[in-house]
Amino acid sequence: MNNRDKLLALEASMNQQVIGQQELVRMLIVALLCDGHVLLEGLPGLAKTRAVRELARHIEGEFRRIQFTPDLLPSDITGSEIYQQNATREEDQFRFRPGPVFGNIILADEINRASARVQSALLEAMEERHVTVAGKTWPLPGIFMVLATQNPVDQEGTWPLPEAQLDRFLMKVIVDYPSKENEQLVMQLVRAEQQAKYQQENRAPETTSLSISQQNIAECWHEIASIYVAPTVEQYIVNLVEMTRHPDQVSEAFASYISLGISPRGTLALDRCGRACAWLDGRDAVLPEDIQRIAPAVLRHRLLLSYQANADNCTPDQAISMLLSAVVA
Repeated sequence: MNNRDKLLALEASMNQQVIGQQELVRMLIVALLCDGHVLLEGLPGLAKTRAVRELARHIEGEFRRIQFTPDLLPSDITGSEIYQQNATREEDQFRFRPGPVFGNIILADEINRASARVQSALLEAMEERHVTVAGKTWPLPGIFMVLATQNPVDQEGTWPLPEAQLDRFLMKVIVDYPSKENEQLVMQLVRAEQQAKYQQENRAPETTSLSISQQNIAECWHEIASIYVAPTVEQYIVNLVEMTRHPDQVSEAFASYISLGISPRGTLALDRCGRACAWLDGRDAVLPEDIQRIAPAVLRHRLLLSYQANADNCTPDQAISMLLSAVVA
């Protein structure tokens, strides 16, 4: 089984355990292939945490879950130095104890519940891929992916992420309610899992048959880097981003909805995710359809909407739809 087949098998396995959230699963796979981080937004109970756990279950490495709360400190994330009372040498008196951020798959649950200090500590690690404590720099693992969740309602006592920090996430994925048919399947799946758990309490834990090593992921990165992007597709990506900076060239309504355009980081994200989508589909070149499919997840948290957009109940996805309709591939 080659690397692409393994990733497709991972996607199929996750879809069996996270029912009715095919787009969520595909975006998590794409982010893994792009070495990027994901912000998951949705109401409680929509399988955000389950999807992350299911992804981590099939990947060799350490999975860490951090529950963000208002009393969390930055050192609770990054780690701290511990005093060694019995140390014989002065330089050994303090030993660094790594925090939960030193893992491969990091679930940052309800990231907007923690203060700005804690958020910045995590986001610095996401961007720089290392942690600095007491003047010493400690590198994070090569495979390092943060999947943060946030609740769009009940915002009392929360610290929303500012735009500059939102931009650190490769994608923002909206998790919505499942259909009635899928919700019935979810109920049947959970019931079957509970029955299996009670029957196998005294048995050895089962191991997954599908395991993707960190070497496999590194090889995928190398293969995706060689996916061809034609100059016309490059121009299409640039035009999409450019129109957010000059929204009056799209339409008067679009111009009234956009307060701030997208930075070059959005351009690079569209390119990376487009190549990952083409690779997953078994193609060696990116098509405009790949960019159109990935655009909402890549751009929705990077567009800064105006007060007029809020007054007209225009969502980022609706604005992106207007953009995609106006810019010709």
